Amino acid sequence: MPVSPIADVATQTQGTADRSRLSDNYDTFLVLLTAQLQNQDPLSPMDSTAFTEQLVQYSQVEQQIRTNEQLSGLVLQYQAASAGAALSYLGKDAIIEANETYLAGGAANWAYNLPANADTMTIQVRDASGRLVYQDETQPRTAGEHLFTWDGETTTGSTAPDGVYSISITARNAAGTAITPTVNVRETIMGVDFSGATPLVITPSGTRGLDTIRSVLDVN
Repeated sequence: MPVSPIADVATQTQGTADRSRLSDNYDTFLVLLTAQLQNQDPLSPMDSTAFTEQLVQYSQVEQQIRTNEQLSGLVLQYQAASAGAALSYLGKDAIIEANETYLAGGAANWAYNLPANADTMTIQVRDASGRLVYQDETQPRTAGEHLFTWDGETTTGSTAPDGVYSISITARNAAGTAITPTVNVRETIMGVDFSGATPLVITPSGTRGLDTIRSVLDVN
């Protein structure tokens, strides 16, 4: 998917406009400087330090414009590379750093990583509206990777409908200090959204930024 030509044209137009304004100002400066030199008092000549500093400033501004143009070019290249990467993920499963996933067929799976041993831990599942539908007071957990699977049964004993659900994990060590786990989900990348400044991948539970993808699995 190519980068939008509109963004490219806008960048080039801005650079051209900046250069044009700098050139106009520089020409005006030279005209005024020439007039001053021609009309200066021979017995009290102008101090060259002031206009030398101004010439240096013009040079610095020109360098900054050139740097901005080069940075804009790098941004466009990064966007093009991101678009290509996103398209290459289509149809593949990915491990994504996120706390929401899709409940389907009576199963929703999350993986979480504890940075330290947890003496107490509570896992809460909420629906797309943020309502608490399930809560689990788990046994102590050691540091490392763990899997939590929810079968869709709510705290009241009913069966939750298929849809997007999220979990929140509250964990503390033996001293009562809070522990913040990292939560990942495994989902299939079904599409790519190019409507924004950077592409987003589309999964059953919504759109994800490329920066949340931790790995892509080739299961074919």
